[in-house]
Amino acid sequence: MMLCSPNRRLLLSSALSAAAAGTLATPLWAAMRGKRRKPLGVALVGLGSYASERLAPGLALTRYCRLVGIVTGSPHKIPHWQAKYRIPDRNVYSYDDLERIANNPAIDVVYVVTPTSLHAPLTLRAAAAGKHVWCEKPMALHADQAQSMIDACARNKVRLSIGYRMQHEPNTRRVIALASERPFGAMRKVYAEAGYDGYRDTDPAQRPWRLRRQFGGGAMYDMGVYPLNAARYTVGAEPLAVSAIRSTERPVLFDEVDEYMRFTLEFPHGVVAECATSFGCNMNRLRAECERGWYGLAPFQAYDGIHGQASDGRVFDAMVRHQQALQMDEDALAILTGGPLRAPGEEGLRDIRIVDAIYRSAGAGGQRIVL
Repeated sequence: MMLCSPNRRLLLSSALSAAAAGTLATPLWAAMRGKRRKPLGVALVGLGSYASERLAPGLALTRYCRLVGIVTGSPHKIPHWQAKYRIPDRNVYSYDDLERIANNPAIDVVYVVTPTSLHAPLTLRAAAAGKHVWCEKPMALHADQAQSMIDACARNKVRLSIGYRMQHEPNTRRVIALASERPFGAMRKVYAEAGYDGYRDTDPAQRPWRLRRQFGGGAMYDMGVYPLNAARYTVGAEPLAVSAIRSTERPVLFDEVDEYMRFTLEFPHGVVAECATSFGCNMNRLRAECERGWYGLAPFQAYDGIHGQASDGRVFDAMVRHQQALQMDEDALAILTGGPLRAPGEEGLRDIRIVDAIYRSAGAGGQRIVL
C-alpha cells in the first residue's frame, strides 16, 4: 500500500525553509552557572555512521561531557578514531572486553549506538560496570528487554537515558508545552509521519542490518518511533488502544521486516493520532488539529533544523547548532546535578510497549489492541 500520496508530498514540500544556525541554549545551563565541574567522559559503543557523523562531532561542541573512549567490534576503525579524537589506548575496548571499563575512572557514560538487538545486552553490561548509559532509540527489541535495562541501571545506581534528541529541540519543546496551554482549544486529531525512500539498489542477499529481523530492522523500529513518540508528547497523554497495517511494494527485499507501517493511536477524550512510517518514500511532518486552529512542524525530525507554524501566524523557527550536542549536554547536566532526564528509560519503555502492540495488530490484520 502506497503511503506517499500527492497530498502528502505537497505537505512535505511546503515546509518552511531552513533558518540560520543558532547556538545551544537551554535554561538548564543556569544550574551550573558559577560552578566548576569536570565534564563527564563519554565512550561511544558502536562506531557506525550515526556515531561518526553526528555524535562524535556533537561531543566536540558540548560543555558538560566529552568524548574520551570507544568500544568497537571493527579493529580497522580504531586508528582513525584515535588520531582524530586523541583517544588513548587505555580507553579503547572491544565488545569482548567491555567489562574492563569498570576500572577506568575516565569514562563516566557509555553511549550505546549499535543495532537494536545489542541495546539490551550492552546496557546491562555497562550498568554492571558502574557506568551511566545513554542508549540510542529504539530502546530495545521488546518491552521485557527494556524493563531489564531499567532494572539493571537502578540496581547499579546509574542513570539511563534514551536518545530521543527531538525532546531536547526547542521547537519540539514548544509543541510539548502547547499540549497543556491549548491555545486553539481542545485537541481533535494528530498526524505524524516519518520515513525515507531507501534501499532501492540493495541486493536482498546482502541486505544491511536495518532490513534484518533478528537485528531489530524495519521501518517501525528505525523511523516509526519518531511519529509514535511525537504523537504521545503532542497529545500530552498515553494512548488507550492501537491498530496497525503493514504493507510492502518490494516483497523480496522486505520479506523479513516492514517497509510501510500505518498505525492509529486512540487517546483519552476522543483524540486520534494517524501515524505512518516508511522505508519506501519520504515523509516528515507533525500536525495537531484543534477546535479553533492547528499547529505543526514540517520537518519535525530533520538533522538540519526543525520548522513549523500555526494557524494564527506564529512561526516555530528556533535553531540550535547541533541537536545531538544539545541532547548530550542536557543529559550530562542531569547526571551532574541529579536533575530529571528528558527521556529516561521509562520513556523508551512506554514506546516499546506500544511498538509490541503495533506489531501484534499488524500481524492480526489491523486488529484493535487495547493498551
